Amino acid sequence: MPGVISRLYRGDIDIDFVGKRRTWYGLSAFLMTVSILGLLLHGLNLGVEFRGGSVFDFARTPGSSIEQVRQTVAEAGHNQVIVQQAGPNWRVTTESLKAEEVTKIQQAVAQKYGVPESQVSSQVIGATWGGEVSQKAWIGLAVFMIAIMLYLSVAFEWRMALAAIVALVHDLVITAGVYAWSDFEVTPATMLGFLTILGYSLYDAVVVFDMIKEVTGKLGTGAKMTYTQAANNALSHTLIRSLNTSLVAILPVAAILFIGTTLLGAGTLKDLSLALFVGMVVGTYSSLCVATPILVTLKEREPKWQALAKRVHAKEVSTAKAARTVKEPVSAGSQGTTPADDKRKKR
Repeated sequence: MPGVISRLYRGDIDIDFVGKRRTWYGLSAFLMTVSILGLLLHGLNLGVEFRGGSVFDFARTPGSSIEQVRQTVAEAGHNQVIVQQAGPNWRVTTESLKAEEVTKIQQAVAQKYGVPESQVSSQVIGATWGGEVSQKAWIGLAVFMIAIMLYLSVAFEWRMALAAIVALVHDLVITAGVYAWSDFEVTPATMLGFLTILGYSLYDAVVVFDMIKEVTGKLGTGAKMTYTQAANNALSHTLIRSLNTSLVAILPVAAILFIGTTLLGAGTLKDLSLALFVGMVVGTYSSLCVATPILVTLKEREPKWQALAKRVHAKEVSTAKAARTVKEPVSAGSQGTTPADDKRKKR
């Protein structure tokens, strides 16, 4: 394995990403189908900011645990209880409660953990706030998509813009599917993570497209490679850069997700870091295995590149025939004679 990584960094390994496009399309179709099924069957676990509810905050006492706090609130008559650590405090979320129910929970918490009842703060969050955030997020997403389409169409071309947008939608659907199947709570921090991975995924695709534009721009009528081969060559040149960029960005996010949330119980960071982690991994994959193959599929339909592909293929066939013609006499006889010559000599 270290040898493979070392050869990869030296550029000794040439991976045919574009040639395996059907494999990538099949894998992406499978992941998106599973993600959509998760969204349809499970749905997203929307946070209290989106569905409304009551939130309690009080100081953590030594020895208290998440399970104990959840049990205390549940014994007060409520089942949908979410307990999180928020710095030095406990943050308890329930469905929307009436005033007397709020008082009952404050009294139960104060009695159980010795906290003054006045220091068990409560607030009621309506679903309206989350609805407004969702609406603004959808509007922002639509504006972002249109702006990106226009920018890429001007800076590159519409085929690259279309391939990049398809990759972005691909990343969003799979990331949302992970949230649906894992039952992680979707909070405003999650929405921020979703919007962040759009920019990251797009950056990776633009780097690859820029190299493809540079390499394919040198192809003339006498070129010895097709558009597909040139695009694959460009991918090989940017592969290490893409992997290094992704690795450097993913490592701190993974540290926050797997270490920070398990040891420190950072709830808000967990919501944000999961979206970033999944989005970065899927974004790296889509820029190499989804966006570029889609771009090549669209470009190979142009008459210019179709003609070049025919010329290159015809030349390869001609070269192969010439090579076989040279080898046949040698293999037929040790003295460089043909089978017909051998028969005449025997007579």
